[in-house]
Amino acid sequence: MAIELKKPTRRQLLVAGGVAGGGLLLGFAFAGPSRLTSAARAVATGDERLLTTWIKLSPDNTVTIYVPHSDMGQGIHTALPMMAAEEMEADWQLVRMEQAPAARAFANDGLARGYLAGDIAIPSALLGVTDFSMLKIAEFMNLQLTGGSTAVRFTGHYGMRVAGAAAKEMLTRAAARRWGVPQAEVVAELSHVHHRASGRSASFGELAAEAAELSPPRAPKLKARADYRIVGTAPARFDIPAKVDGSAQYGIDARVPGMLYAAILHAPVFGGRLESVDAAPALARRGVRQVVELPHAVAVVADSYWRAKQALAALEPRFSDAGLGAVTSETIFVEQEKILAAEKGDKDVETGDAPRALAAATRVLEATYRVPYLAHACMEPMNCTARVENGKAEIWTGTQDGLGTAARVAKLAGLGLDDVTVHPLYMGGGFGRRGTGSLDYVDEAVLIAMQVGAPVKLVWSREDDIRQDKYRPAIVSTFRAALDDKGLPVAWDNRYIGRNEPAEAAHIPYAVPHQSIRVVDRTFHVPFGPWRSVAHTQHTFFTESFTDELAHEAGQDPFAYRRALLQHQPRHLAVLERAAEMAGWGRPLPAGRARGIAIQQSFGSIAAEVAEISIDAEGRVRVHRVTAAVDCGEVIHPDTARQQVESAIIYGLTAALYGEIAIEGGAVAQSNFTDYEMLTLAETPAIEVHFIESGAALGGLGEPGTPPIAAAVANAVFALTDTRIRQLPLKNHKLSPAAGQFAQAAD
Repeated sequence: MAIELKKPTRRQLLVAGGVAGGGLLLGFAFAGPSRLTSAARAVATGDERLLTTWIKLSPDNTVTIYVPHSDMGQGIHTALPMMAAEEMEADWQLVRMEQAPAARAFANDGLARGYLAGDIAIPSALLGVTDFSMLKIAEFMNLQLTGGSTAVRFTGHYGMRVAGAAAKEMLTRAAARRWGVPQAEVVAELSHVHHRASGRSASFGELAAEAAELSPPRAPKLKARADYRIVGTAPARFDIPAKVDGSAQYGIDARVPGMLYAAILHAPVFGGRLESVDAAPALARRGVRQVVELPHAVAVVADSYWRAKQALAALEPRFSDAGLGAVTSETIFVEQEKILAAEKGDKDVETGDAPRALAAATRVLEATYRVPYLAHACMEPMNCTARVENGKAEIWTGTQDGLGTAARVAKLAGLGLDDVTVHPLYMGGGFGRRGTGSLDYVDEAVLIAMQVGAPVKLVWSREDDIRQDKYRPAIVSTFRAALDDKGLPVAWDNRYIGRNEPAEAAHIPYAVPHQSIRVVDRTFHVPFGPWRSVAHTQHTFFTESFTDELAHEAGQDPFAYRRALLQHQPRHLAVLERAAEMAGWGRPLPAGRARGIAIQQSFGSIAAEVAEISIDAEGRVRVHRVTAAVDCGEVIHPDTARQQVESAIIYGLTAALYGEIAIEGGAVAQSNFTDYEMLTLAETPAIEVHFIESGAALGGLGEPGTPPIAAAVANAVFALTDTRIRQLPLKNHKLSPAAGQFAQAAD
């Protein structure tokens, strides 16, 4: 679920905040109906009342939390309501959850606040301006994004907690007015408000109408962690029952009256165009209604997907290769290495004087690393059902950005945003593939439906899904480091291709006085998009593998080496030590096994992982056990938190062992799970996850478990085989056990 938000430009901020046109000074007077009124019209009926944008109260005392994020298994449809209910003092048994509509009234200003302002203290005099500006920015950007591990740490902290606390203050204020008592004497507890002195009580539902007449407080007081009753527990998740009984509706399950089905074939070489196609062989087949030509693809529309797919196979379209038919993965890597050797690049980190320190050093280590393109390989292939009729558009799909999808469809179809309805359904995997910049399958469904004049469900085949993805980039990264007489690094020089988000992914936490980290921005014809943990997954493999190389060059234990370099980083040090301790680092292993370790901070969380591996008779790596320690500041739902780290490790382990999208003749060579392998259940190691609740600012959990695993496994491979892995995946290396210096991982 890896998407990084791009910060708006200065002009976007000015326009969204109203500064350029005076809107900020005029405030809500020219904003039309208030946001709360618009939101209430969308979701509240009868005597239901919306107290804040995200919280609705019903007369029967039910609390409904509207979540402006998509849940693709990460549990945020439960975690975010927990955070709101905690601050509200709601009875969890009375709490319900709904996904927020894809409408501007539900634009996620909490996400905007977290991303743009973070923990910056806002003076009370500016709270109104800040809140209004964040809302306008969220509306202007159509912000309802799910990705970047932002849901809990941004929406939860800056949105849900504040909304819950505000609702509680409104309810206690309404009760105080009703009873004619000081608000300070009124307390909220388990969806009721009490005045202990007089013995009076009322339910939230009974007070809803009166509370809804009050203005939400600007800066409601949040609870102390010691007073939590809900956060930190593990209630049953809202999404699980429907997934167990089969009633959960995924994008591919959508059914619309009069719906047709489309199968599509794309230009194999990215950038290629459809030159010609004879539609007759498809049109002659039973059930086929139309052949639709797009600039880069051809689609067959029929009364069933099977008939559409079979008819598509009968076509022989001609596609251009955009002059890229000779490009291969190797030519891309060679070009990247030449670029790095020839260009200085742009500054990422410059501290001290690394060039001088390297020139003066007598002990310098150099290494070059590569990682290939990777596909998302979601279990549910890309699909979208679209109806565009009579000046309206309706979309049924799995998307990581409901409002962003609506805005994209509106622009494509030439409609107003209010004329587009998006039904966000469950996703069988996302990981960034179903984010705002990767909605090509939605575009295609809309264009096809517009030509056909009927509702159309477009379903990509697995081959389309693998060969037409938005890939994690293939990149090269080069390193040089100078060691002092104790074997510790005094200079660190790193050059890499492509500044992909987040910007800090290549930064190291270690105490190295002279650092020069530079990037050469260069793009290639293979489309790329956010992939779970984005740039962290590549750079952690690079930096943590190279750090391991330095430790071995110095003749030191890899854990002890890192420990010495992290004395100024207490959070990192605590996480590293916990992972090593729980993994039994330093204790003997059975013959033929070794351990490797790696650490990385990403998305506000710090994760360290220890992998225990062996090599089988065919030279393949078998990972037996992974021990992870994670400091995410605070754990909201312990079970889901653990599952997220486990999932991230499995996702990263699949990539480390098998993941490779190879380019041959300008196109993707792989086609399905037969040649783009996944980790199987039988291969999945035992995974232990240990959390450190440091009290630091909330960090993400959907992604931080992915970055360290590739380096941890590769470092264990070196300890066991004396073979240094500098290019993934591991399946491409022929390995055999060797009695390396650290084969027992510091026994």
